[in-house]
Order: sequence, then structure tokens, then C-alpha cells
Amino acid sequence: MRYGEESAAGAALLSWYDLHAREMPWRIGPAARAAGVRPDPYRVWLSEVMLQQTTVAAVREYFRRFTARWPTVEALAAAEDAEVMAEWAGLGYYARARNLLKCARAVAGRGGFPETAEGLRALPGIGPYTAAAVAAIAHDEPAVVVDGNVERVVARLWAVEAPLPGAKPELVRLAGLLTPALRPGDHAQAMMDLGATICTPRNPLCALCPVAGYCDARAQGIAAELPRKSPKPVKPVREGFIYVAASERGVLLERRPEKGLLGGMTGFPGSDWGAAPAPCPPLAANWVEAPLVRHTFTHFHLRLRVFAAEAEGPAFTPRAAFRPAALPTVMRKVWDSAQSVLLP
Repeated sequence: MRYGEESAAGAALLSWYDLHAREMPWRIGPAARAAGVRPDPYRVWLSEVMLQQTTVAAVREYFRRFTARWPTVEALAAAEDAEVMAEWAGLGYYARARNLLKCARAVAGRGGFPETAEGLRALPGIGPYTAAAVAAIAHDEPAVVVDGNVERVVARLWAVEAPLPGAKPELVRLAGLLTPALRPGDHAQAMMDLGATICTPRNPLCALCPVAGYCDARAQGIAAELPRKSPKPVKPVREGFIYVAASERGVLLERRPEKGLLGGMTGFPGSDWGAAPAPCPPLAANWVEAPLVRHTFTHFHLRLRVFAAEAEGPAFTPRAAFRPAALPTVMRKVWDSAQSVLLP
């Protein structure tokens, strides 16, 4: 994109968005915004936190359940930690749920969300991207909003060949040149929609793109190759032992420490996860080994040796209160594995 074309490209993008904006349960569409309907910063913030490292398709139903159960930030702030963590189960990256509660309580305590990106960044768990997104979408601050979709669009518009993540500061700078003073919230969502539906990672639909005439990568025939990415390091493998003790009356569960992986979540007792973990059955029982469970986290692959036993005790969670669906994904895999050796 040549210097001076930013305004024309931005106008073309907004015209396209006015016709093709995706409908989402947390979004106020361009027509409603033009009629004076303002986005709820609580819903914008909640959606942005949920969408981190997660797809729109996966988030929709979680968002509907959360907002039906906790329709305001004050309602969420008053919720029990365990209830929120249970509703979050399956979305992954559980530190987000812990920070969600901390932030909700801070917002409720101050009487509402700040209206600027700077003010939002002072809240627990809100980083530069989320602060910019909420400020732009909910309050029309011309903050520069750059997620993965926007990185891709900007890298192609300016044909930035330097690989990510090193190229990110330059992509943020260029995205700032494109961010308008008027309708910055719609602009931010238009960039996201363009990256998600047309300027896609593979086989971009350049013939349908509203800013194709301004795109340097398209002109050079390299759009599908950008953005370039530095090679990812090989993920290490960690091992662990985990134990499922259950009967018709109850299941042995534990709450994981607040800090660390799956912090604050409910799961089954077991060993540390590392290179050479030691077996550590939580009680004396006739343990039977179940199928191995494999799970991949952001920074490592996990292999869990699962042991199951018919047992019961006073510390067990009653079966009536046990919901496998409320467990983190890896713990649901462990439960499913244990079913192959536990009696019906």
C-alpha cells in the first residue's frame, strides 16, 4: 500500500463491512450502531477474553451460557469461583478464567469499565490487545487492534516479508496508519472479519477483497505466502501418573493449586508432570491400568498413565454432584479412559 492510500482503503473496508459484517451474539452490527445502539463493554470484554486462542465457533455457545447465567459484570463478580471454572471447562487456557473473575471483581468495585485503553490495561488480566479491542469496539477510541487476522491482513497489504513474531511491532505500526478516527470500533471488527472470511491463511479470496487494489502482496503474487513465520520449536514431552477412584456412590476428585497449569480446576489426583514422575496412588486399592491418555498443551505434549480402581471414601464427591462435562478437557479424557476398566 502506498503512502496516502490509507483513507481510501479504510473507507472501502468499512463499506464492505456495512454489507457483510458477521453476526455474533456479542456484537452490535453496523446498522444498529449507526442507529445509536452502543455495545456493552462487559459483553465485548467477555467475548475477547474467550476468543483468545479459541475459535469463534467454539466460543458462541460458551458466551451464550455465560451471559444467560451472569448477564452483567456485577453478576459475574458475585459468582462462586468453582461455578465459573466449571462453566469455563473445555475452553482451555484456564488462567483466563481466573483472571476473568479478578477483573470482573475489580470492575464491579470501581463501578464500571474504564473507557480508555490505558485505563483498561490497569485491570487484572487485560493486556494491550484486549484493552485496545474493548476501547475501540465499546467506546470508539481509535486504539490499534491487532489480532492474528489483522496481522495477516496488514502483512499482505504492505507485503511485509519479515517473519512473525519479530515483525509484530512493524505490523502494529502499519495497522495504526490504517486505523481511522471515525468508526474505529467498526474498523477493528471489519479487519477481523476480512481476515477470517476473505484474507484467510490459505487460498485467500483476493477477487472478493474490498482492498485488493491496495494490496502489495497481491500485486506481487505472494499473498498466500504471507505472513511468514519463524520455525516453531519442537514441543517437549512430559509424563505423568493419574488415578481415578470411583464407585456407584462417588468419585475421588481434587482441586488443583490456584497457580500453574489448570490452576483452580477440578481433576483427578496424580503425580507431577515431567521427565521422570513417580507413581503416587492416593489410597490403597486394586489399581488397574487403563489406556494411555495423550494431550497437547501450548508448550508441551503430555502422556498420562491412567490407573483406575473401584473404591470409595468420605472425601469422595457424590456421584449426583459429579459432572464429567465440567472437567478440563484432559481430565475428561482421563475419565473416558478409566471407564474401560471400571465396572459399569
